[in-house]
Amino acid sequence: MSEFQQGLFGCFSNCTVCVITYFVPCYTEGKIAEKVGESCCVHGLLVLVPIANIICGAMIREKVRQNKGIDGTFVKDCLTIWCCFACALCQEANEVDALGKNMAVSMARE
Repeated sequence: MSEFQQGLFGCFSNCTVCVITYFVPCYTEGKIAEKVGESCCVHGLLVLVPIANIICGAMIREKVRQNKGIDGTFVKDCLTIWCCFACALCQEANEVDALGKNMAVSMARE
């Protein structure tokens, strides 16, 4: 089994993802869900619903782990989402390249 490319608190390795996730977490969650074959709109909106955001966030994190062969459990995913929501989203987004690696470059050119 492998591990995530960056640690849980490695949020600032991609500042663009970090800023977008901080201000619009529903967008980041939706894009991550889309990358693992789930509905972008449904999961983006579920971020706004208490309790559902933890459960659905953990389900998406579990899919990311399964797709990348990363070790972990659903309970650990729930705790990670509950305690470090924004950092977990950044970690997942960077893992599946949900917002694109060249996003910062294209934004700088505009």
